[in-house]
Amino acid sequence: MYAVYTLCLANLRKKKIHNGLIGLLILLSTLLLATSVTVILNTNNLFTDMHNKTHGSHEMLELRNELHDPQRVHQWWNEQEGVTSSELIPFRNLSGITTKQGLDLSSLYLYMMDTPTRPYAVDELIFAQGNESLKPDRGTIWLPSSIAYLHEISVGDTLGFKTGEKDFELQVAAIVVDMPLGAPFATSVRIWMNHEDYNEQFHAMKGKDQYMMGIRFDDYSQSTSYWAQFEQDMGTPYLDTKTSFEEITAFYLIMNKMIGFIMIFLGIVMMFVALFTIGFTISDDILSNYKTIGVIKALGLSSRRWMGTYLTQYALISMFAIIPGLIASQWISNVIIESTLSSLKTGTTEASLEGNLITLAVGIFVFILVLLCVLFYSNKARLVQPMQAIRYGMSETDNSRMTKRFAAKENQIISFGKAPLLVVIGIRNLWKNKKASSLMMLLATIMSAVLVLGFILINSISNIKQTSPLWGYDSSDIVVQINNKSAFPRAEFDRAILSNPRIKSIGWVDGTNGVVSNPQPINFPITVMDGSYDEIGFTTFRGENPRNKSEIAIGISVAKQLDKDIGDVVEVYIEGYKHTLTVSGIYQAIANMSVSGRITVDAIKVNHPDYNALDGAYINLENDREIDHVVNELNLKYKDSASAVSQQTLLDNLFKQAVASLILPMSIMGLLFTGVTIIIIYSTSRINIRKESKTYGIYKSIGLTSTKIRLCVTLGIVALSTIGAIIGVFVGVYLLPMILRSLLLDYGIDELPLVLHWGWIIAIAVVTIISAGLGSWASSRIVATTSPQILVIE
Repeated sequence: MYAVYTLCLANLRKKKIHNGLIGLLILLSTLLLATSVTVILNTNNLFTDMHNKTHGSHEMLELRNELHDPQRVHQWWNEQEGVTSSELIPFRNLSGITTKQGLDLSSLYLYMMDTPTRPYAVDELIFAQGNESLKPDRGTIWLPSSIAYLHEISVGDTLGFKTGEKDFELQVAAIVVDMPLGAPFATSVRIWMNHEDYNEQFHAMKGKDQYMMGIRFDDYSQSTSYWAQFEQDMGTPYLDTKTSFEEITAFYLIMNKMIGFIMIFLGIVMMFVALFTIGFTISDDILSNYKTIGVIKALGLSSRRWMGTYLTQYALISMFAIIPGLIASQWISNVIIESTLSSLKTGTTEASLEGNLITLAVGIFVFILVLLCVLFYSNKARLVQPMQAIRYGMSETDNSRMTKRFAAKENQIISFGKAPLLVVIGIRNLWKNKKASSLMMLLATIMSAVLVLGFILINSISNIKQTSPLWGYDSSDIVVQINNKSAFPRAEFDRAILSNPRIKSIGWVDGTNGVVSNPQPINFPITVMDGSYDEIGFTTFRGENPRNKSEIAIGISVAKQLDKDIGDVVEVYIEGYKHTLTVSGIYQAIANMSVSGRITVDAIKVNHPDYNALDGAYINLENDREIDHVVNELNLKYKDSASAVSQQTLLDNLFKQAVASLILPMSIMGLLFTGVTIIIIYSTSRINIRKESKTYGIYKSIGLTSTKIRLCVTLGIVALSTIGAIIGVFVGVYLLPMILRSLLLDYGIDELPLVLHWGWIIAIAVVTIISAGLGSWASSRIVATTSPQILVIE
């Protein structure tokens, strides 16, 4: 046992740098795997805990189109056992918020709530900032954390609102966590008003109060049976707007699921790199010390104890690497979760991460993997025969194979005899160390793929305007939102727009709700277009957008639920009437997880001849450079009833948080893999140089300079890493997004829309090549600092 201990310490002392680098690899592998598991686990746990704490609703009902009697619907749900319903809360809709600091959130769709007295049986509000109270004081509001944190709005700030008839301001008294409408990427938010303020601002405003209520089931899986009973008792399916628990949950979890998915994949890849490096190191050590091992075994040390030397060595390295990796993973996980789930932060108590046992299990799993790898490769020491090792310095079979190879060189057709000396030395270094060369090319491939994937994801979201139709949005230049339909002069607006030579096309849009009752009720929002979907920029995944009153385009999630394809017929309740429509197209949309539909205004006019699509308008210009000028003109002319904003501004506001959430983890992973690539290439190249030290000593003795030798080695590795980087580019552009697609499919995206900037992608590949070159050049410094005589002796 003392011999094993002595040999283990000798190995640790002799290769301090290399052992440290392997320890760093194991640490980083543990870090990525543990972080990914912690992020995924705690994302679900934090959301579930907060949802339970607030008695969060499983379904949110909006009774807005007088298709049902709100009081009757509320009473029916109150009478059901196993169901808890919220109060019936009146609300009015507005668009946009402005602040005195110049912030203009024109894209926000606001539910101005007539706040009932707390506490609430369903969807209780959790106060994150400000003094907790039973209801807002006069002149104040409660603002959701999802908007406040993202746009840096604090307690005490004054916000401005437009009703179309007059403007009014209210002060933020508190920031609250509002579960149903508080997810990241919020486009709709609830503004909680004082009852007197609500009456004062909206009493004289045309239109009627609409109502909202939340439903929480004791057993959510039984919701279908409740809705079947509702249809039976009411004599009709629920025809108004309904938001399901899956839709409420979706955007709380999407970013962390995506980040965790990528980190798990890359953690596994890095773990394999670590194991491959350990295997290569052990194999190389056995071959390099073949004669020494033979002598020691001849003196009586068994193969099992020799294997124990490697097991002890790497067990110690693993323990010192895994423990810091697990500790660091807790900190990084906390940073990622706080970034992506900031809307759930209350500010009063720090969220403690759960899953320490699972994280520990990840560490134990990595430790066992390392030991199994060491056991597998160190088993080669059993094959060392003392007599062959002492005589040949290798096995007799290898010696015979080498002799035959030298003899066969004279008969080779392909020869490097006429090749430049620098090329020959560089290629010889790679060819003679095939395993090391394979490892370095693999590292270059992985690093290039990781960096390219991170860049493509961030670039695609940052430049989402280029691919907005593939995400389910339009590609128009300007969006006009109507704040007060009764005060908006539609006829005058149309005349002005149509006579304006800068305007290319316009389409009016409205929203309604559709219900398919067979085999079970499916509620989904429907876009109503007065104009051409194609001109505005909406696209379809397959087929075409609807063009007449008998057609409908549906999201891919609706198509899957109904098992419908292009040309099939669906029966949909719209505005209280049953329509038989033909599916003209199927599209994908991140909004509503592709649970949505599209129809023309003519389909509504079948039963409502006077219907006008008047929620907003999409405008395309002849010249994109005129966007800001037209937006300013429209806002100035129709400031009392409408607001205009560029589509680019809307998309930037919507995906601002997605970019912010992705930058940190992708940057961490990019830096980790860049560092690992440089470190492993440095370490592996240093091993190869030590093995070839006698050869390089001879080269220096006959007049070849150290710089030229180092240049040969570096150029060979640069050429190898160039091949790996090129492969990595294609992996990052095509293969990894295909793997990521399987996750986004649950969110209604079948094909991931990517914006490829090949100039930057090539630049990233060059970074990989430069990193490999730097690692190789640094490792060859020993050639320059050591005399030829010592090199030959070594």
